[in-house]
Amino acid sequence: MKPIRTGPLGIDARTLLGRCFTSCLFVLAMFSGVATAHEVRPAYLELTQTDAERFDVLWKVPAMGDNLRLGLYLRFPESCEIESEPRGLFADNAYVERSSIHAPGGLVDQTIHIDGLRTTLTDVLVRIERLDGSTQVARMMPESPSLVVEASPSAWQLAWTYFVLGVEHILLGIDHLLFVLALLLLVDGWKRLVGTITAFTVAHSITLALATLGFVNVPGPPVEACIALSIVFVAVEIIRTRKGRPGLTEQAPWLIAFTFGLLHGLGFAGALNEVGLPTHAIPLALLFFNVGVEAGQLVFVAAVLLLIGTLSWLPTRLPSQLQRLAPYAIGSIAMFWVIERTAGFWS
Repeated sequence: MKPIRTGPLGIDARTLLGRCFTSCLFVLAMFSGVATAHEVRPAYLELTQTDAERFDVLWKVPAMGDNLRLGLYLRFPESCEIESEPRGLFADNAYVERSSIHAPGGLVDQTIHIDGLRTTLTDVLVRIERLDGSTQVARMMPESPSLVVEASPSAWQLAWTYFVLGVEHILLGIDHLLFVLALLLLVDGWKRLVGTITAFTVAHSITLALATLGFVNVPGPPVEACIALSIVFVAVEIIRTRKGRPGLTEQAPWLIAFTFGLLHGLGFAGALNEVGLPTHAIPLALLFFNVGVEAGQLVFVAAVLLLIGTLSWLPTRLPSQLQRLAPYAIGSIAMFWVIERTAGFWS
C-alpha cells in the first residue's frame, strides 16, 4: 500500500484536495447556473472586403426561441451606405442576417457600434477580412460595445489576439476546468500529475490542429455531450477509488487523460472555428490560440495547487460528509450537461 502524503499539519493530500474541490465546486456551480439562466452565447460579426470601399456583412445573433432574437443591432459609421437590404433567417439557434455596405474611403480608423450590447451578458466575436488576406479578430463586450477598425495588424498583434482568445476560452470553459479539477482530485504524486496533465495537453493540441485545419470533421453537439460524459466517467472513477476499487484512471491516469483530451480538443476547435483563422497566417494564429489555452490551463492548475497549499495550514477540517459529496456533485453537474446537450440534438 502506498504511504499517504501529508501536509504541514498532518492532513493527507486527498483531504486537502477534497477541501479545495468543494470550494472550487461552488464557484463552478455558480458559473454554470449563470450560463443556464442568462444568454451567454456570443454573437458573431464577419466583414469580408470585396473591393476598396465595399464589404459583405454576416451578422449572427443568438436566438431566444423559434422566432425571437437577442436585441443586438449593428450601427456602422454614418458615412456607410447599405447597398443590399439585410436578409435574415433563423437557423441553428441563431438569427443570421446577410447584407453588403459601401464605406467611402474604407473602414480603417472607423468605429462600429453594437446597440443593445451593454444590457446583455454576451460578447460579440468580430472578424474583418481584407482584400490582402489580412484579418482583424476582436471581441466586443458589454463594457466595450464599440470597435475601431485597424489597418492590417502586425504578426505580433495577431499572435496576441489569438493568445488572449485561447486564454479566455479555457477559463470560461467550465466543463474543461471541471474535468481538469477532477483529474487533480483523483491523481496523487507530482510525477503522475505532471504526466497526466501533459498527456491531456498533447492530446487536445493534436485534435485542435487536425479539426481546425479540416482533417477531422465532427459535429459539435455530439462532441459537447461526450465532453460532459467524460467528466461523469472521471467522477465515477473517483468514487470507485475511494471505496477501495481503483479503476483504469487510477492505474493509468495519463491514458484516460490522453483519450479524453482528444475529445476536448475537438471542443476547442469548435470555438476557434467560430472566430476563424486568417488565411495569410493560419499556423501563427493556431499556434498562439493553443498556447493561450495551455497558459489558461496552467493558471487554473496553479490556482488550485496554491489553494491546496493554503488549506494545508488551516487547523480545521471540512465535515467528512461534505468531502465525500464532492465527486457526486461533480458527476451530477456533468450528467445534467449530458442530458441538456443530448436533448439539444433535436431542438
